Amino acid sequence: MSVLILQAPAKINLTLDILGTRPDGYHEMEMVMQSVSLCDQLSLNLGFPGGVRAESGLRFLPNDKSNLAVAAALAFRRATGQTWKDLRISIEKKIPVCAGTAGGSSDAAAVLRGLNHLTNAGLNPEELAQIGAEVGSDVPYCVLGTTALVKGRGEVLTQLPTVPPCWILLCKPHFSISTPALFREWDRKKKHLRPDTKGILTALEHGDLLGIAQRMFNVFEAALPQHQHREIESIKNTMIQSGALGAAMSGSGPTVFGLFSQEELARRAQQFLEASQEAVFLTTPLSAPPSPVIELDQTNCSFSV
Repeated sequence: MSVLILQAPAKINLTLDILGTRPDGYHEMEMVMQSVSLCDQLSLNLGFPGGVRAESGLRFLPNDKSNLAVAAALAFRRATGQTWKDLRISIEKKIPVCAGTAGGSSDAAAVLRGLNHLTNAGLNPEELAQIGAEVGSDVPYCVLGTTALVKGRGEVLTQLPTVPPCWILLCKPHFSISTPALFREWDRKKKHLRPDTKGILTALEHGDLLGIAQRMFNVFEAALPQHQHREIESIKNTMIQSGALGAAMSGSGPTVFGLFSQEELARRAQQFLEASQEAVFLTTPLSAPPSPVIELDQTNCSFSV
């Protein structure tokens, strides 16, 4: 049996735009995404008896193929024609669940990277991303990581220069958001404010942190129910008043993030928000995808987190 330990980073949406509805009924997206240093930790134990299953310390997370990590493992086995039967995926969750930060998708991407390594399948990142597209819209991005312009349903990616060194404060409030409801509300509206995607791409190219922060925008914020919109705005205002260069909601929310040029200001905002919000994390942008932490290859190896 072989065991591999991996990191699965969270992501934020510097921008999120909806360009329209596709003929297949899905929405055409255009997003600028950035991976951050907040990570889940996974261990893959290939050959551990019991079939393909996941486990974590959270009772409400499924352990079967409805868990994206398990779905990714099954998709990888199918795509590569491999015949192994047993895989235990142990997940130590750090990324908030259902928070717009791609925790489940990043876990799935880590499984794809890990199995590619453990089985010596030799797939390149683009091939892994193609498998990931079968599992979830954010999985292809999470396979490649760092900074990217993401289009289509999430399968068309262009790598971008990384956000300059800074501190990124993440804050998840005490409520969840329905992604389908946000899409329905966006469809209902006649007029939409749009992010300056071209401007943020130029700011990334020039390493202009202030220019990036000032252009962050998520069209889903305008589709929120009024009480949730007020709470999101309150968190954004708290960050900006504490010294953030800019703040926005990530993905379909409800996590809000702010970019800070000074760690002291970010920590001050963190302390203030921790008193009233569900989860607050101070992170930094990642400039490279994570590598395996350690590999064990033992006949009788058992590992859990």
